[in-house]
Amino acid sequence: MARTRIPISQAEEQARRLREQLDLSTAEIGLTVRTTNCLEEKGIFTVRDLLKSTPKDLLSISNFGEKTLEEVYSSLEKIGYYRSQRETVAV
Repeated sequence: MARTRIPISQAEEQARRLREQLDLSTAEIGLTVRTTNCLEEKGIFTVRDLLKSTPKDLLSISNFGEKTLEEVYSSLEKIGYYRSQRETVAV
């Protein structure tokens, strides 16, 4: 039987998975509805948007404090994104 699929290199497959992860909505990574609503009010809808936001940006959102920031980081860590350092951010 002839193969009709073109094999994808491991690097191409990894890049595809990364793009899919970056396009996940904030709700899809397990954030609470309240946190998702706060982020969406600020125009943050996807993992890509979250990763572009600094802790200071996030803490400037109304009703978004340290506990909510920890929730965001915890959800990002569950899908493989880690902060370079764990420290409390002062606004």
